[in-house]
Amino acid sequence: MRTLKYAILGLLKRKPRTGYDIAKEFKAELGNFWRARHSQIYPELKRLLEEGLIEYEIEIAGETMEKKVYNLKPAGEKDLIDWLNTDEEMVPTAKDKFRLRMYFASNIKRERLIELLNSQLKQRQDKLAMLEAKMDEQDRDPEFGSKEFGDFLVLESAILREQAYVEWLERSIRRCYIAK
Repeated sequence: MRTLKYAILGLLKRKPRTGYDIAKEFKAELGNFWRARHSQIYPELKRLLEEGLIEYEIEIAGETMEKKVYNLKPAGEKDLIDWLNTDEEMVPTAKDKFRLRMYFASNIKRERLIELLNSQLKQRQDKLAMLEAKMDEQDRDPEFGSKEFGDFLVLESAILREQAYVEWLERSIRRCYIAK
């Protein structure tokens, strides 16, 4: 399944965008739970055009620069809505290099292990603070069916994920100090 297809269709359902605008969304909001590079986005846009799910209009930016602004076609909206309403099996756990490293922690000296855990803790606390700041800017009771409702659900999930990771790191650090 081409999940990137549905991420792009979903973004275009919210509003028309250029390929550059789509890539910026993957670095901003979507980047908290989904990633895509320019090298993936533009070929996917081409496929969506070929499949008749999107179209574009040329806009002139400045004096001569042309940019394609992509719009969702009715077929693309139907495909997106069908996908959104499909239940699916739980996906495999995402790869996490740090947890893999911790799996083999018995090969790391205690002092270095504590340094690694503290470094990861700081990074996760920073990310959690950024997410919580975004939540402070959000409506805590968004209207069902609004763009803000979905944004709120995903942001809340990201906060809970980071809180759990921070708690695990804090426990791991304490365990390093009390282990024989």
